[in-house]
Amino acid sequence: MAKTATLNLLRHHSLLNPIHAFSTVRSLSLCSSKKDRDLESALTRNRRWIVNNQIKNLLLRSPDQTSTVRSLQKRFRTLDLQGNALNWLRKYPCCFETFINGGDGEQSFRLTKRMLELVEAEEAARESRQPILVDILSKLLVMSRHRRIGASKFASLKRGFGFPDDYPVTVIARHPERFRIINYGGRRSTMEIELVKLDESLAVPSPPSVVTDTAEAESRAVAVVREILSMTLWKKASIAKLGRFWREFGLPEKLDSLLVRHPSVFYVSNRYRIHTVVLREGYIGSELAEKDPLVVVKERFGELMEGGLHEYNRRRCAKNLEEKRRKGLVKKRMDVGEEGRGGGGEGCGGGEKGRKGRIYDAEARRRFYKVLFEDDAH
Repeated sequence: MAKTATLNLLRHHSLLNPIHAFSTVRSLSLCSSKKDRDLESALTRNRRWIVNNQIKNLLLRSPDQTSTVRSLQKRFRTLDLQGNALNWLRKYPCCFETFINGGDGEQSFRLTKRMLELVEAEEAARESRQPILVDILSKLLVMSRHRRIGASKFASLKRGFGFPDDYPVTVIARHPERFRIINYGGRRSTMEIELVKLDESLAVPSPPSVVTDTAEAESRAVAVVREILSMTLWKKASIAKLGRFWREFGLPEKLDSLLVRHPSVFYVSNRYRIHTVVLREGYIGSELAEKDPLVVVKERFGELMEGGLHEYNRRRCAKNLEEKRRKGLVKKRMDVGEEGRGGGGEGCGGGEKGRKGRIYDAEARRRFYKVLFEDDAH
């Protein structure tokens, strides 16, 4: 029976879009902290790779780990992207390789050798985190009322903790002495994860009793959010998603107001109107104080992605200059000056000096930052 419940949960997660999983979201009072440039920079950098990460996952789920450009084009809307899919792939030659399928002659794409190496490194990092995931899930359940958490709600935060999509099998089913899936309501939406055995060694805030507007209740809520953020990969989370757990964790309705009242502990950002809370002690400047092995792999992916984007822009810059020379629109002396500065012509991302570590193409930045602050596509 437990195995059947686990498989049902896994099917449920394959169909569930966490962004639309809840029709009711606790209200936000639209508060934010005084701007912190270091932490704002960290939020930007940590999320910039998310679109290509989604494309990578699509390929890994495809037969032979290849797919057609046409199928990706159909998915562009779900990735919140516009334009031509082939052009997008060509912007990241270090990540994706395009080719003509010999069977049907259709334009297709796959991961590059360097990307496949990162995929292997990511899988190794995930496997090494198994004990960590067990502890994280145990702590969350210990802090919750009745030692239970709704499976649908947990799905909205699982990526932030580094849980794989198949966690019902790889984590819960592997540890039946610790967890089980229950479903007293008989519907998918009522499935819950329950703690079977309490580990007394877990030092976390106790489950909520009756939630009141007392200083003690606020102190406990601060401790709970601090503990939750400390277990995430990037020491941050969407306030809206945290607010969905108000009943389980005894959090206040206006959670962001509480967080702003404790600026020494939390930083609240509303960049692009997406409220995010960051644990200040998790960062030194704009860098994580401690990096999980999975974070290290993800950062390598970001560096590979940017390296490819820079190479794409460098080639486009050279092509634009050559085209202008051919048309006589650029004088030779001007060409030398522009190339010496690395300025380039139309569409050029500029010289490499002083710009290392940035996304060079303005259009790419616009597209990235429209989706990269959505908290769910880790």
